Amino acid sequence: MTLMYQTPTVVERPKAVPKTAYLIASGDLRPAANNAGWPVQHAMELALGTALAGLGWTAQRANPIDPLTGHGFISGQRMGLEVFKNIPVDAPLIVAEAVWQYSHHVLAGLRTHLGPILTVANFEGGAPGLVGLLGLNAGLTKMGVAYSTIWSIDFTDDWFLSGLRNWTETGSIVHDASHVRDLGVQPDSAERRLGEALADQLASDKAIIGVFDEGCMGMYNAIIDDELINPLGIYKERLSQSALWAEMQTVPDAEAAAIGAWLESKGMTFKLGSDEGTELTKAQLTWQFKMYIAALRISDDYGLDGVGIQYQQGLKDICPASDLAEGLINNVDRPPVTSRDGSRVLFDGKALPLANEADWGVAVDALVTNRVWTAMGLDPATTLHDVRWGEDFDGRFVWVFEISGAVPPSHFDGGYAGAVGWRQNPMYFPLGGSTIKGVSKAGEVVWSRLYIEGGALHLDIGRASAVELPANETERRWQATNPEWPIMHVVLHGIDRDQFMARHKANHAQLVYAPDAETADRALSAKAAMFARLGVQVHLCGEVSLAD
Repeated sequence: MTLMYQTPTVVERPKAVPKTAYLIASGDLRPAANNAGWPVQHAMELALGTALAGLGWTAQRANPIDPLTGHGFISGQRMGLEVFKNIPVDAPLIVAEAVWQYSHHVLAGLRTHLGPILTVANFEGGAPGLVGLLGLNAGLTKMGVAYSTIWSIDFTDDWFLSGLRNWTETGSIVHDASHVRDLGVQPDSAERRLGEALADQLASDKAIIGVFDEGCMGMYNAIIDDELINPLGIYKERLSQSALWAEMQTVPDAEAAAIGAWLESKGMTFKLGSDEGTELTKAQLTWQFKMYIAALRISDDYGLDGVGIQYQQGLKDICPASDLAEGLINNVDRPPVTSRDGSRVLFDGKALPLANEADWGVAVDALVTNRVWTAMGLDPATTLHDVRWGEDFDGRFVWVFEISGAVPPSHFDGGYAGAVGWRQNPMYFPLGGSTIKGVSKAGEVVWSRLYIEGGALHLDIGRASAVELPANETERRWQATNPEWPIMHVVLHGIDRDQFMARHKANHAQLVYAPDAETADRALSAKAAMFARLGVQVHLCGEVSLAD
């Protein structure tokens, strides 16, 4: 018998053209977001093309604008695989981002690309390109793929053009990293001993963090494998968001109403309307209160030490946003929730560490921070924020940090009285739900980010101040970004805009308050010592004073 084999064929890639950079744009998974973001993206690409032309180069789109969708974003992983077939494997490649993007749409192609890679973003508030850029950069770092990165407001400034010229001539851009130093051997102090003792306790007794589905919004960088976190004494409880939805169905309306009454008694208000499609309604709040109760009961069922909810890809199609529940869970003072039989108040008087968007870099950090701050008698409520944008104000660069609605109320002046609930943007949140909108109070902050590089865990940590800006400036910044979300005005200590952008390995930053600068330095020292004892490589960023 003669067998006939069908020999597979490998698509032959085109050949690289001198002084031509191929250009791609990773987009959102949600069509509405891609359609809304395309005008800004298209304008950015034209400006980038002009800048390249000034250097004698051509920008070649790897895929044309789709006449059916009206945009040129790569909007899915399969599409990304097909687009990369049109790109010479050794050609210079630019990933241009003017919007939020799902990194896994392009990671397969980037992982095997051999030519120089440049990631570029617009530095503006209205379109979160730099947020997408930071997430993509962190993914490339995790993969061990070499890349260069740069950003600009209008792509005509000398700093940007100089960096772009370096990339076209050498295939790389080197940024200033003089603000970073390794932790090294800490001075002996009570804080160092506390951190090391807490690390030994965690490694011995172990902890469980539950996540309702991981991998939110294509954040490849936000997934940390068990092999990296288990040595820290942290283990995963993998939960399904369908279980959370099912548990929500069992919560009586009366229990949900009691949560709302408690919040109102504390002074929180809600901007209510009647149109389910565009306004916040009582029905949406009821489901959010039920989610809050359900998440705590499931956390109690599994004996969790922390929890995270993915929400946006899954629950967004069946219930209102998770942000209200998440902000409450991570606050010490919050509406009481009892066990199903009513015999116990769950996590009474405690903030349950929470990972918004199921980001493991946040989850592990939040757990460690909670242990340190609690041991020092400080408010352990943490939050993550998107590194959204920033501008100079009164002689200093002030960042806009925002997250999609989940900030613990203790971060606001007046607590709950400083919080108001607005409806989430229908473009991202079709079924609505309330945010916890407010302005983060002025005060001293420790910021950090846990990430993967070289197959190991690293922690960047530094100091910042949340500052107060005039009301009209706050409103201007809100209107330039997302006015329905909570905002923090941040001044980083000893780190300028471009140093932070070049170094930061995530779209998120983790933030926690301390009552004064000295206490913040001491708490940072204890936290750094705990992570170092656990085997994480700790890097001090900017002006950091360790306790001695």
